Amino acid sequence: MLLFTTSYNIVIPEMNAFLTDLGSPGLKGLIIGLFTISAGFTRPFSGKLSDIIGRKKVMLVGLLISVVVCSLYSFAFAAWFLLLLRFLHGFSVGFYPTGATALITDILPEDKRGFGMGLWGTFISIGMGLGQGLSSFIVETGNRDALFFTAALFTALSYILFFNVRETLSKTHKFQLSHLRIKSDEIIEPNVIPVAIVMFLSAMCSGIILVLSPDISDHLHIGNKGAFFIFYVMATILIRLVTGKVSDTYGRRETLAVGMIILCISMILIGLSETETWYYIASIIFGVATGIISPTIFAWTADLSPPNRRGRGTGTMFIALEFGILSGALSTNLWYQNNLASIWNVFLFGAGMALICVIYLIWHIKTKKAKH
Repeated sequence: MLLFTTSYNIVIPEMNAFLTDLGSPGLKGLIIGLFTISAGFTRPFSGKLSDIIGRKKVMLVGLLISVVVCSLYSFAFAAWFLLLLRFLHGFSVGFYPTGATALITDILPEDKRGFGMGLWGTFISIGMGLGQGLSSFIVETGNRDALFFTAALFTALSYILFFNVRETLSKTHKFQLSHLRIKSDEIIEPNVIPVAIVMFLSAMCSGIILVLSPDISDHLHIGNKGAFFIFYVMATILIRLVTGKVSDTYGRRETLAVGMIILCISMILIGLSETETWYYIASIIFGVATGIISPTIFAWTADLSPPNRRGRGTGTMFIALEFGILSGALSTNLWYQNNLASIWNVFLFGAGMALICVIYLIWHIKTKKAKH
């Protein structure tokens, strides 16, 4: 998962500049938006299939799509072609993490899910930070073609290690076209809706950051466009190692409420950042928030998903993730309009979404009986 996460994150910091070079700077929000649309659309299918044909086969589909698309980025000759590739790339993320997370859920003991998901999430975060941090360095020392080749190489390495993974679904079936018929009750796992609401609201903040961090780096004259994510990842790894068992002890919702308050603070600080130092401090606080929120959301999803519908439960959580990122990206595209003066309004909106999530969690704690 670390290698796969690195492969699709490594291209993100250079995408805004690539799209600008192709003559369409006003479409920056679609770089993330189209990616998340296809990933979100894929989740009901990948969630259902992982419960039928097996976790590993669903993961394999994601790997194959990723290596093909990463290899094709170098041939993007127009903005529409680049955006098409971004759309297709989202299918890989719609498949691979869904199957992988369902597989992880199968093998984790119930009383150690918070700790286990914290470890799992740590490697995802390392992949994000490694990819974002290496991006500008590779382009500066080589070129964009070298960047896209490196992305394909990371996917290929993940593919090699994939064969050491053991299938955890006890009874698998051969794929049939009928499996692609999605019924209404197969799109969303109702038990996971509370998690999905929290994931959606928190992911909106991530969507904003993914779109704006490269431009903020340019504005603050930071050479490495992925520097934000380097500090973010260091903080999130440290906090996961320290607080991995917190939600197992004190409860998922209580832990999430604390994380969302910190997320709200981080969005305000990022929007107010006028110096490189403050920008990095804000990224560290954002990393602390994510280090608390992410593993707790994964663990809560595992708590609420019925054993025979873990793939669908995981898919529901990821659908909320993708549409949260999409909403954040499209909101940014609507307000930002390539105008740095509007950045504060965008981040204030993100802080508002985090605050709404805190209110929802407090309400849920007071009115709903907890499962864990």
